[in-house]
Amino acid sequence: MSETLPSAGDPDTGIVLEIDALYRGSPYWELDTSDARIFIDAGPSGGDLRQANWVAEVLGRSRVVDVNDRAVHLVGTFTGREDMIGRPIADFWPPDSHDDLAELIAEVATDRSPDAMRTREITSLLLQAPVLTVWRSQQAGADTMFVAVKGVVNDRRSYWSLRASEERYRKLIHHMPNPLLRVDARMMGRVFARLRTEGVVDIESYLDAHPELIAFAEQSVRITEVNPAAALLFGARSPTDLVGPVECLFKASPETARRVTIAHFDRRRSHVEVMKLRTLDGRLLDVRIAVTFPTPPEQLDVTVVGLEDLTDQLRTEAQLRQLQADFTRAARISTLGELATSIAHEVNQPLAAIFTNAETSLRWLSRDEPNLAKVVQLTSRIVASARHANEIVHRIRAMTAKHAPERLPLDLNEVVDEALLFLRHDIDARSIRLSTRLGLGLPRVIGDRVQLQQVVVNLLVNSVQAIGQAKAGRVELSTGLGAGGEVVFVIRDNGPGIPEDDLDRIFEGFFTTKEEGMGLGLAICQSIMAAHGGGIAASNRPEGGACFRLWLPAEPDPA
Repeated sequence: MSETLPSAGDPDTGIVLEIDALYRGSPYWELDTSDARIFIDAGPSGGDLRQANWVAEVLGRSRVVDVNDRAVHLVGTFTGREDMIGRPIADFWPPDSHDDLAELIAEVATDRSPDAMRTREITSLLLQAPVLTVWRSQQAGADTMFVAVKGVVNDRRSYWSLRASEERYRKLIHHMPNPLLRVDARMMGRVFARLRTEGVVDIESYLDAHPELIAFAEQSVRITEVNPAAALLFGARSPTDLVGPVECLFKASPETARRVTIAHFDRRRSHVEVMKLRTLDGRLLDVRIAVTFPTPPEQLDVTVVGLEDLTDQLRTEAQLRQLQADFTRAARISTLGELATSIAHEVNQPLAAIFTNAETSLRWLSRDEPNLAKVVQLTSRIVASARHANEIVHRIRAMTAKHAPERLPLDLNEVVDEALLFLRHDIDARSIRLSTRLGLGLPRVIGDRVQLQQVVVNLLVNSVQAIGQAKAGRVELSTGLGAGGEVVFVIRDNGPGIPEDDLDRIFEGFFTTKEEGMGLGLAICQSIMAAHGGGIAASNRPEGGACFRLWLPAEPDPA
């Protein structure tokens, strides 16, 4: 086709046109709208949601019959005019004026005048003050439409620069090792604009009342470009298998679609979360999705979705947590083995009391006149001693049981007192002087009682073993409030202390200064404290002996 429109009475076309001079040198298209006739006749009635689909159908079914060089230069493909012939006009028309073109095509198609024509000013980033004209000619047939745009080119170089930039962008997307999707979310942009004009501010409440909007978004927002890495992640045979509605992203995580919609409406720049992804070949993956929304003057049809497969990473982390739990339980059992003597003494005390009280009760009952009041008193003591024994057994079972951590508000002083019950006999047997200074009115901490008891017991065992059989052994325990508002527990002894060369390695796994030690106790203590948001530190006292300090964040004030 030449650079100008056919002149009136052109024998090759038979088209009578009187606007040749007006549109000479302008971008010009000839369209076949026969496949779109059913949608044109139906019209865009039914509201904005119907309007968006209607526009897509009209322009997607109106195919390019011919096009001039100016139009090819303006919006054509890199392969030129031949690549545009036979393809939908929607593939080339500036997205910002899709509605205008579809509406003018419909108006002209339904106008019964022999040579109907419609003209409208449109908004375009490509031309200055562009005017769109759509017309048909009786000689060309009712389904043939002619389209031209008249306007001043702002900067001719910008088009080629734009094409080069777009090509660089596509190459970057294609060769990136990360799965990336290009998404066209303009329809939802129009819906959001309408909702704002209607006064909608709280989109979450609106979605609660209109859940169908999420389903519409999943259908109307479309994936337009997929890089090879994304196709591989989805198990697709080719990237084109994923081109279409974005709903395939959210089949396994419908709530993610809702949160992405909320972020888009709130005009956030991006949204990131971890979600479940069902692939085309049926696999269920854990992925991190990152959606970057465009903002004007960026191209509003370019929403970029990045995906990162976290399945193996999360599985490995779960296995490590399980391994750590197993090591922690093994360390508890090892610690209890070292405390066997103390445990036996603790259990024997209530058992001996039960035995003594039961024998005494039998003697009172064997008298000619049984003293029932005394028997009741002795029986009450038996019950109390049995309850004490049960509590001791319960604590031992809790220390050895395999259970998930329970994070509850705790009094750290109570945790220390309960831990001392395991070691009190051993400390007394070794004639170790134990002093405790527990702070009053300390805020509670959030933690697992058994795990924190294990840390205190482990530190106490280390101090008792470090002192050994030395005379005048001392262990000092204290709790208090740290400078930053944290709750602190400190244990000091007057043993030989920690070798200076070992201070930096004392919390490493499998590092030990004991001949029969496993090197897991302090490493697990550090892991437990870190999991509780606190920490543990070791140092030597100037006067001799070791000092361990651990700290935990205080429970937040409900106010």
